[in-house]
Amino acid sequence: MNHNPILARFGGLSRFWLPERRDWHSAYLHPEKLPQFVKDCPSAMRLVDLLGPIPWDQFPERDLERFWGQTTIPHAAFCLACFIKLNEDLVSMGDLHRYLIEHPALIWLAGFPLVLSSNFACGFDPRASLPTQRHLTQMLRDLSNLSVQFILDQSVALLLSEFTSLGLNVGDCISLDTKHIIAWVKENNPKAYVSERFNKHKQPAGDPDCKLGCKRKHNRQISAPHTTPAKNPVPANTLAAGEFYWGYGSGVIVVKVPEWGEFVLAEMTQTFNKSDVSYFFPLMHICEQRLGFRPRIGTFDAAFDAFYVYEYFHHSDDPSAFAAIPFSEKGGYKNRKFSSEGLPICAAGLPMPLLFTYTDRTLTLVEHERGKYVCPFFSKTIKNKLIKQACPLHHKRACKGGCTVSMPTSVGARLRYSLDRQSQDYKDAYKQRSATERINSQAVSLGIERPHFRNGDAIANINTLTYALINLRLLQRVRQRIMNSD
Repeated sequence: MNHNPILARFGGLSRFWLPERRDWHSAYLHPEKLPQFVKDCPSAMRLVDLLGPIPWDQFPERDLERFWGQTTIPHAAFCLACFIKLNEDLVSMGDLHRYLIEHPALIWLAGFPLVLSSNFACGFDPRASLPTQRHLTQMLRDLSNLSVQFILDQSVALLLSEFTSLGLNVGDCISLDTKHIIAWVKENNPKAYVSERFNKHKQPAGDPDCKLGCKRKHNRQISAPHTTPAKNPVPANTLAAGEFYWGYGSGVIVVKVPEWGEFVLAEMTQTFNKSDVSYFFPLMHICEQRLGFRPRIGTFDAAFDAFYVYEYFHHSDDPSAFAAIPFSEKGGYKNRKFSSEGLPICAAGLPMPLLFTYTDRTLTLVEHERGKYVCPFFSKTIKNKLIKQACPLHHKRACKGGCTVSMPTSVGARLRYSLDRQSQDYKDAYKQRSATERINSQAVSLGIERPHFRNGDAIANINTLTYALINLRLLQRVRQRIMNSD
């Protein structure tokens, strides 16, 4: 007979799960086996329904048998604690630490190592069973983003499975956008005096990883003051630092499911000095892995108006596949037409012959082949001698060797100009891009724009968890809607 009062108080636990077998997913599948003190906690049961569908028993956990210099905290338990922080709108790790102490059922569910004590109704000491606030912050920095991506990957798989069971084909059209993230440094505070606020060579002391970047806002006027107003002062955290920020950028690929909502298919965090288009290939690679195929249509803003984006979505056997991107008029060229052979047409209406090709490694992020196209009136030769003919338009460059064009030989370079942006197909596809705005709006409400962390790895991890939480909330709404319809 067991006379230990602590183990006797733990009778409900030992009968169903040993401490090392505590699992949030198991709690979701078998809520009837939960200890009574967990069932009696409304917050715990609400979070079990939200976070439980993830197969936490498959989480790529670190070696828990190894001694790490202190009590070994499972990374899965820490990720669950971060989900609680985000979902309950807790600002700091200190707020999270206090919230968990006030809700010991969450400590037990998450799988934190328990310090048994008969002085508490739950059978363990909540404060002693938790790492310190500083330890929690350090864990967010040390956590591998690959482990956090596992959670996002599983949330995507659950949503795809749910929509497939409903007979919906998801992923045919995707949209990609970026969200700026303002670093927690005084350089981003318009009220703080900084001698060289936007000197990219002077790293802010508050964050060793953030970088200076520019966020153009063509559709709105920047009116935020850069000095303290004499009248009607406003809090500094409500002011914008202008078009320039020290910080990071988060890129997301979003899929919209008509009449159901939208979810995040892939995400990636970089420093703010990276261009928007640098997110394209890494995110599309993740997108293909999670979908199992290449999307047929992509929608983007003008920052992604690059020939390789159009080329990615071009399929010769599927003319309906395309990239819906506004024309950005790069290089000052607004209109350009091509012959049936793919040659640019000059102002006189004649195709410009290709003189030579070369490899370009500087103009874009992608190494590519470029061609030099020349004036048709200066390209004919007889016995290796160049024959000049008079330009019928008397172009201003006619006396200087005629018109020349240097451009990528890729089909994407021609699609930039030939895409019919007034067609109904283009307009219908481009409307899907609003899905990224709604996802970004949800992420902002979860605090993604102004994180209270001062480390690039920590911000990347909390961003991934934020988007995974958005997916899990959608999954919960979908399942509740299906249940109510039955």
